[in-house]
Amino acid sequence: MTQRPESTTGTAAPEPGAREAGDPAAAPHPPLAAPRPLAERRVWPRTFHDRLTSPLPGLKALARFAREGAVRPTPDGLADIPRLPCAPGPLPRVDARTVAVTWVGHASWVLRIGGLTVLTDPVWSRRILGTPARITPVGVPWEALPRVDAVVISHNHYDHLDAPTLRRLPRDTPMFVPAGLAPWFHRRAFTRVTELDWWEAAELGGVRFDFVPAHHWSKRTLADTCRSLWGGWVLTGPDGRRVHFAGDTGYGHWFSRIGGRYPGIDLTLLPIGAYDPRWWLADVHCDPEEAVRAAQDLGARHMAPMHWGTFVLSAEPVLEPLTRVRAAWERTGLPRERLWDLPVGGSRILT
Repeated sequence: MTQRPESTTGTAAPEPGAREAGDPAAAPHPPLAAPRPLAERRVWPRTFHDRLTSPLPGLKALARFAREGAVRPTPDGLADIPRLPCAPGPLPRVDARTVAVTWVGHASWVLRIGGLTVLTDPVWSRRILGTPARITPVGVPWEALPRVDAVVISHNHYDHLDAPTLRRLPRDTPMFVPAGLAPWFHRRAFTRVTELDWWEAAELGGVRFDFVPAHHWSKRTLADTCRSLWGGWVLTGPDGRRVHFAGDTGYGHWFSRIGGRYPGIDLTLLPIGAYDPRWWLADVHCDPEEAVRAAQDLGARHMAPMHWGTFVLSAEPVLEPLTRVRAAWERTGLPRERLWDLPVGGSRILT
């Protein structure tokens, strides 16, 4: 994967004493940025193309993709749909000192930290634009959710930013979103929208929300390619425990950068699916082996796989991400109990 330097053009000023990211002489662990005000109005550059770590597909790649047409698994690859792990259950009982996660499916989690209930990339819809319907049910019924204290969004692709789901929320729900995405929420009458650039943070209820880089891109219409940013989130509770939500990403240098700047990540939620054909998707989607390597780069104590077993987005067999991530984890020699390969609807509490 081609690596490009992080750009600060048109965004927040570099942190004091820090060189531009990508500079070999850059400080390995710059100080964390002071939290920004919630819901502040900001001006962003017209495009974030300079943040791409790899060029978007050109005409040759598009022609090859159209020619080969390998966008769905074979019938044999779909035959395992009834065997996909799915165990919807009640949310665990928690208090303000508990960190717990429940996998709703795809990149949607119910994250309980510091007394807050946070949703990540919430998609409760049965179907999203351009994709067959869910192959597993939603892991947590909407009616079973406690009050949602905040939502974090990684980027604006339809399988991560779902308008019908967000319409179910009160319009004063705090939204933490990438730079350039607030207007989408303002058009839908959300009033507490906080946009952040990479390495920026905000705080809510004693929980720190840091927006961190990812190897991906953004697009929602024919005319808005890379007009908003993309990334992941590091949530730090009042007791210092940290959860990293990667959003959607390929493998690359940002994981070690994130691990250096946020040491002691207790849990990382990493995508392992939608990776085949590799020549087409490697730059923007981790395969299972790369996800395990990313967890090691982050220095995360636990890893929970996501972004598989919910929507059929690419050509790998539906159960293959799970079998491959388990094998890759075993090869590392790390304790098996630190791989939280949850079924849809499954929960774990961070002890």
